[in-house]
Amino acid sequence: MHADTPLPDAATRTKALLLRRLAAESVLVLPNAWDAASATVIAAAGAPVIATTSGGVSWGLGRGDGQQLTRDQMTDAARRIAAAVDVPVTVDVEGGYGPGPEDVAETVRAIVAAGAVGINLEDSHAPGGPLFDTAAQAARLRAAREAAAEAGLPELVVNARTDVYLFGIGEPEGRLDDVLARAAAYAEAGADSLFVPGLVDLDALRAVCAGSPLPVNAMAVPGGPTVAEFAEAGVRRISLGTAVAQAAYTAAQRVAAEVLAKGTFGGLDGVLGFGDVNSLLHG
Repeated sequence: MHADTPLPDAATRTKALLLRRLAAESVLVLPNAWDAASATVIAAAGAPVIATTSGGVSWGLGRGDGQQLTRDQMTDAARRIAAAVDVPVTVDVEGGYGPGPEDVAETVRAIVAAGAVGINLEDSHAPGGPLFDTAAQAARLRAAREAAAEAGLPELVVNARTDVYLFGIGEPEGRLDDVLARAAAYAEAGADSLFVPGLVDLDALRAVCAGSPLPVNAMAVPGGPTVAEFAEAGVRRISLGTAVAQAAYTAAQRVAAEVLAKGTFGGLDGVLGFGDVNSLLHG
């Protein structure tokens, strides 16, 4: 750890332990946030944890998703979100902002210093693949685990994302075995959970959950399984990814289209009041 970087305070470590406890005791549902305001609104709705979406953060900064942000840009966003809410925050750090273990370690140190208590680290080099081979990704996860301890937060929750199903890597009949082999290696490297976006087939999810040494995180999609159905399949953590940000941008587009085309404001019916939103922000 850099000598001029302060250690996490007791409150941050308490949040990390809370995140661990929540993940162990219940199915953790995560409507992902992308900025301080969205985080406060989601927390006010009852979310016990805030998870970020890299896509939403990227869009808010004028970039496309898919590892187009810098480490500093994501860290700054994480810092603002962590400061805005009182619940634990876990951050989507995409591929770790560099290919090597030391790149991942530097990202973890920065995220811990920003006040977050969890990360999501994917095993793809870029959107669509290729993926890091299993041993290389395990080394990157091990570096994350070690960096968290060196930064004074050994309790950091490391959610290891594999993109085998999301990007259709390998022959379909071999994907389950690939994911389970990765799960075993990632668990040995110190990961706390396994995120398998792109997999919504409940039978396949049951097989992953049954064979994985790590609790499984799935990503919800419109028209896909419900929270109850995911839970019945054995899923322990459910993310919404960019979906909440997409809903917010869809609302903005619809309101704008209505007022510009019709001069009416029906799309604003039932919105949160100015004071309701404003009061949620500490500053």
